[in-house]
Amino acid sequence: MSDAPQHDSAADEPFSPYLDSADPAPETAGEYVRDIADVPAVEVINTVAVHLLSAAAVKCGLGDEPDATTDLDEARKLIDALAGLVTASAPYLGDHHARALRDGLRSVQLAFREASAYPDAPGAGPGEKYTGSVI
Repeated sequence: MSDAPQHDSAADEPFSPYLDSADPAPETAGEYVRDIADVPAVEVINTVAVHLLSAAAVKCGLGDEPDATTDLDEARKLIDALAGLVTASAPYLGDHHARALRDGLRSVQLAFREASAYPDAPGAGPGEKYTGSVI
């Protein structure tokens, strides 16, 4: 029996962030790094932004169980990070992608205000140092 590593055909497949349970996971992080190199920056930025947007929405109480998941301190952090990412990357994303992300960002900023018992002053809410006041 040979001690040489065997070739795994799964490593030759294109990277997919949605691993199917039937697909074997890569054995090393290097396999992910090699595949992620082929993903365009715009796609990576959009994916990260959508994850931040989704997490912020849930933390603002917009999830399936609003009472169990509302955490405005966590939502503030996520919205600030999203606002910074969207603002910094907008020139590279193009109008189509940037507009959708700005709309989503504004929606969670407004949801945060609505969920807050003591809303921040205009311009002082989460992410508003990057976007300006949402009201």
